Amino acid sequence: MMVEQGNPYIVRLSSQESPLWETTRPVLMELDIELTERCNNNCIHCCINLPADDSIAKKRELSTAAIKDILKEAASLGCLSVRLTGGEPLLREDFEELYLYARTLGLKVLLFTNATLITPSLAELFSHIPPLEKIEVTVYGMKKNSCEAITRTPGSFEAALRGINLLLEKKVPFIVKGVLLLPNRGDVEEFETWASTIPWMDDPPSYSMFFDLRCRRDEKKNQIIQQLRFAPREGVEFLARRKAIYLKEMKEFCSRFMGLTGDKLFSCGAGMGGACVDSYGRLQLCMGLRHPDTVYDVKKGSLFEAISRFFPEVREMKAHHPDYLARCAQCFLKGLCEQCPGKSWTEHGTLDTPVEYLCEIAHVQAKQLGLLQEEEKAWDVEDWKDRIQKFSEES
Repeated sequence: MMVEQGNPYIVRLSSQESPLWETTRPVLMELDIELTERCNNNCIHCCINLPADDSIAKKRELSTAAIKDILKEAASLGCLSVRLTGGEPLLREDFEELYLYARTLGLKVLLFTNATLITPSLAELFSHIPPLEKIEVTVYGMKKNSCEAITRTPGSFEAALRGINLLLEKKVPFIVKGVLLLPNRGDVEEFETWASTIPWMDDPPSYSMFFDLRCRRDEKKNQIIQQLRFAPREGVEFLARRKAIYLKEMKEFCSRFMGLTGDKLFSCGAGMGGACVDSYGRLQLCMGLRHPDTVYDVKKGSLFEAISRFFPEVREMKAHHPDYLARCAQCFLKGLCEQCPGKSWTEHGTLDTPVEYLCEIAHVQAKQLGLLQEEEKAWDVEDWKDRIQKFSEES
């Protein structure tokens, strides 16, 4: 990838990066902005939230003008869509102003929300000036007791229902997704039945269950989150509960995304055409990766500088941890396994320490799919290409 001479806002792809044809693409295609770390819920599993009334965090947050400057530069770099997330992004008192500014720039807006702060005026706004992306609403339970056992916020169940009903009344497209925890495990069937009645739900809802730890390294909360995670085997069984659909999806996935990555840390698309800005102006390849060596202060520079120069340097980083080199670098389950610099950072404060929990999930899944025998370790398998081909071609 290289910046085209004479036009710093266009990237020219090599034939290797764009195998079908020589082409150009914008420097930045999509942007995530964490408008605030604060949230009006206090979910037991959350890897981000601070209290809604945290005045210190609020003072540190990017100003309205600073966010507008970021949005304006993003649009000038060819960005097509912005994801507004948090915390709870609707806590920002300037949310409507920022939303309208993004839409005025021609950006599609993807909003992540718990729906509790959606008001009649907001629903009206989304109806008349649509975000052009489906709003994504996280639902924590189908009953007051199950929902609020997770949110730990009295009244959050009724508030979320009000917000969702406002979106339905105004025909604002949205989808719902869930989290799977002990208090709401009995709600799954009811949740999926209800979700199927939402006009814009093309597929069953997705779930979080293998929860991320706090990327700002809050050790006390991390211990709580670890205790809430699904056991790997239990989680994989839940993922595979619709067996025919699951196998079809996994055959396609494995045929495309499995393989060895060696000592290269970044085998994902982080920082390639996308970027994330946190509440305080730190630009990241992905929202979970806050290692100081991978973070760029956009208040002291520019999106263009970060994306065209800083990010490519970060993506060239190599792994040095001996366990990573002996295992992860030689493992063909890289597509199934979520091991990445962001996960190593949240779990260990490094970029390349293997995360045992993710390794176990990937191995359980591979054994369930027949890609591994019971006692095998994926980094010891030499005929992995043949196994993937056989699995992908099975009728």
